[in-house]
Amino acid sequence: MIDKQLRDRYSRQTMFPGIGEAGQERLSKSTAVLIGCGALGCTSAGLLARAGVGRIRIVDRDFIERHNLQRQVLFDEEDIEAGLPKAVAAARHLKKANSSIEIEAVVADVNCTNIEELCSGADLILDGTDNFETRFLVNDAALKHGIPWIYGGAVGSEGMTMTIVPKQPPCFRCASEAAPEPGTVPTCETAGVLGMAPALVGALQAAEAIKILTGVTAVSRELVFADVWKGTFHRVKVEPRKDCPACQGKYEFLTSRFDIKSTSLCGQSRAVQVVDANVKAIDLEKLASRLKKAGPVVRSEFMLSFTADGHHIVVFPDGRAIIKNTIDQSRAKELYDRYIGPLARGNASARAVQTKHG
Repeated sequence: MIDKQLRDRYSRQTMFPGIGEAGQERLSKSTAVLIGCGALGCTSAGLLARAGVGRIRIVDRDFIERHNLQRQVLFDEEDIEAGLPKAVAAARHLKKANSSIEIEAVVADVNCTNIEELCSGADLILDGTDNFETRFLVNDAALKHGIPWIYGGAVGSEGMTMTIVPKQPPCFRCASEAAPEPGTVPTCETAGVLGMAPALVGALQAAEAIKILTGVTAVSRELVFADVWKGTFHRVKVEPRKDCPACQGKYEFLTSRFDIKSTSLCGQSRAVQVVDANVKAIDLEKLASRLKKAGPVVRSEFMLSFTADGHHIVVFPDGRAIIKNTIDQSRAKELYDRYIGPLARGNASARAVQTKHG
């Protein structure tokens, strides 16, 4: 049973007949995993934390920039000055809002090597990402492990969302068979985004999440579109595809592998992320020492940053790097190889030798 203090905290919510005290109890025992903590993630995470979801795991690969503050409602200027990753800053703010729940911050790139581990123990997965590749990964992991998930997206004044329930087609791949070719659809970098659009979609995602976590079976299964500027709202029924691999238990995105992967990031400052699958950790102190000749190095417990060859480069403890002021993925890989690669490869080789002789 919920104690008196928590009963008072959630009193206005438990008055709602769709939840009640039984539903609140279920929320308190639930685990939600949020993949991506940008504008969508900030809104949905904030609502779920205040609603009393017992455990929330926030996974995000990025750090906060000034242009994020226009729409990412969990962050402030002090977070930028402190050089905080989004997941860490979000967890800190949410703990201040609700100290009675557990919040885990994971600073990581979500890919085929870690998606299943990141989603382990989840009762629900929320999409706060900005790219189709990660959504296909989430779709595969969710269907494989029987976890409901809620897709969301927003660009310009428009937003969309869809709830996916395992073993109850359609799934996300039924609605979107393949990722669109780069440059064929608008992004926040090319079309901008009004903060109200992700706020609306994040609220819709959170509402569907609470339905699922409290055991309500009448969840929305349609693809919902909204335009906050035009004031329009409509739903599209997605038909299951008979040839959908994911619905048939073929999880193609989970079995894909890579050595070095580069990804263009959505944002005001053009940037490319580089991930080396062979590197699991890097010694930032050693890297800082090695980079002294390149110029000033700024280091925190979460990341290291420096400027070289006209590019601002941020390196994370897991060996990832974000190279700013470029959308050229080949150039980004070249800079990674020049400044970070030797130390990263040395760490990987040392681990391989240790494993072999251990």
